[in-house]
Amino acid sequence: DKLHARCLVLDDGKTKAALCVVDSCMIPRELGDAARAEASQATGIPAGNILISATHTHTAPTVGGVFQSDPDERYVAFLSKKIAAGITAAHAKLAPAQVGWGAADEPNHVFNRRWLTQPGFENKNPFGEATDKVRTNPGYGNKALDKQAGPVDPAVSVLSVRGPDGAPRALFANYSLHYVGDRPALSADYFGVFAERVGAVLGAKGDGFVGVLSNGTSGDVNNINFAGAAPPKREPGERSREVAEAVAKAAKTAADGTTYRSDVMLAVATKNLTLKVRKPTAAEVARAEGILKKAEGKKVLVGAEEVYARETVLMAKYPDTVPVRVQAIRVGDLGIVAIPCEGFTQIGLDIKQKSPLRQTFTVSLANGYNGYLPTAAQHALGGYETWRARSSYLEAGAADAVTAAALELLGQVAPR
Repeated sequence: DKLHARCLVLDDGKTKAALCVVDSCMIPRELGDAARAEASQATGIPAGNILISATHTHTAPTVGGVFQSDPDERYVAFLSKKIAAGITAAHAKLAPAQVGWGAADEPNHVFNRRWLTQPGFENKNPFGEATDKVRTNPGYGNKALDKQAGPVDPAVSVLSVRGPDGAPRALFANYSLHYVGDRPALSADYFGVFAERVGAVLGAKGDGFVGVLSNGTSGDVNNINFAGAAPPKREPGERSREVAEAVAKAAKTAADGTTYRSDVMLAVATKNLTLKVRKPTAAEVARAEGILKKAEGKKVLVGAEEVYARETVLMAKYPDTVPVRVQAIRVGDLGIVAIPCEGFTQIGLDIKQKSPLRQTFTVSLANGYNGYLPTAAQHALGGYETWRARSSYLEAGAADAVTAAALELLGQVAPR
């Protein structure tokens, strides 16, 4: 299926903001900033008022180096132009509208993929240690498992847009599910199926409706229930269609239950944090170099030890600190937080609970890519999402800093 940059532009007469969700695994900061600058020049929307996020589909061309996938610079340049063109096209279609926001639960397709293990079972990591207390995606019927290590968020949050006549025009949704991953070819995964289906579910007529599904705080959540029995084999794309249909129905419930208004105000605030990088020690780099020396001549590294040895050598060249951009957008009484990480679900739940606005949700993988964002408590448990690599390198206290920044920004944009 085709990959898209799905865009929604809002204008309250004083402030303009753009929300863009791209069918990509991640959008590096440099790529997003180039698209943002071009779109801003074309539309007059301030670059800081543009949110660009990735769905996190794993079946799209690579635009950021991670593990053994390296970007094709031709596609990076192409994608940047396409994102800017999408935002520009949405801006050109501005028209009077009513907006509403709400949420409805779809709990049947979210499962925490990190599992605490029973005493006596050893969990080895790729760095030669056996200190992990959890296993990620441990497989069905695993006798080592005790319980899931964290929560899930079943909410399907929506920002719904209708014309003055009540006809659906666009829906920007958010769900904290990593991805489904049952489409082996180039695909937008279940995010794309949702976008294709939600208009019909809402009763939209014609082909002008735009459906968008952003990724919430799903860094530790997937669609697999390892507590149950292994399901029967299914056709490619079948599970994506099932999940998308269920999420679309929940989105309709949320959209139908909201009050639509045309007099809402917009506000945007951004904060740039400087966070530390977890860099390897000299001894860890020496060990990694020894593993890679033994693997010389291989076209593809095999096994986690070899893969993470390469990541360790690359991480040694990283700067000691990196910039991390946090953004908050207010649409009426709705708060949208954007973070450039694969945030764990607890982070999103904490932001929702403490937000000064009536409803809030978090868009992950937005305005850059800084890898996984586990909470400090989850860092202490170890597991795949904490293993140091280009996919996970921020300091253990990064989640606290990002959460604090998000709440500070929500306080700035909240109505007085």
